[in-house]
Amino acid sequence: MPYTKKHKMNIRHKILQSASQAFRASGIKAVSVPQIMSGAGLTHGGFYAHFESKEQLVAEACKSAMEDTVARLGSVAEQTADGQKLTAVIESYLSATHRDSAEQGCIMPALAGEIARSSEDIREVFTDEVSRFLSFVSGLVGQDEDKSIALTATMVGSILLSRSVNDPELSNKILSVCRADLKQRTAGPVS
Repeated sequence: MPYTKKHKMNIRHKILQSASQAFRASGIKAVSVPQIMSGAGLTHGGFYAHFESKEQLVAEACKSAMEDTVARLGSVAEQTADGQKLTAVIESYLSATHRDSAEQGCIMPALAGEIARSSEDIREVFTDEVSRFLSFVSGLVGQDEDKSIALTATMVGSILLSRSVNDPELSNKILSVCRADLKQRTAGPVS
C-alpha cells in the first residue's frame, strides 16, 4: 500500500528540518545526505523520493530556515509593545542564545560565506530569503529599506564575529556593544 500524500509531506518536512539544522551547525559541504537522513530518523535510500539532489535540498532548507527565523522574530515583535518591537528583535537576534544555537538560528551568519561560493540556483534562493528578512526588518523600521539593510548587515555581522572568536569575553562584548549601538541608532520615532 503506497504512502499517503500527507505522510510523504511529513517525511519531507523532517528531512528539511534535519538538513537546515545540520547545514547551520556544520556547513553545507561538511554534511552528507546520509547524515541528514539519519538526523531525520530515516535511511539514506529514501532521499531521492523527496529531492532530486542535495542542491535542491540546500535551496529548500535555506527557505525553510528563513521562514523559521522570521516567524520566531515575528513572534518576539508581536509580544512586545508597539514602540519596542524593533528593540526586542535586536535583543533577540543579538543574544547569547542565538549565538550559541547556530543549528536553530538565522541562516545568514551561518551560511552566507559558503553560499557565496555556491551555484547560481542556491544563491538565487538565498537572495530571495535575504530579501524576505529585509522586508521583515523594513516593516519594523517604517518601511525604510536602507535602514533595514544597515540593521540586518550589522546584526548578521555581529553574530558571525561573536561566533568566530574563541575568547568568550570578546564574544559577549561584540554582542553587547552591537546591541547597544543598534538600539541607540534606532531610538526615537520611526521614520
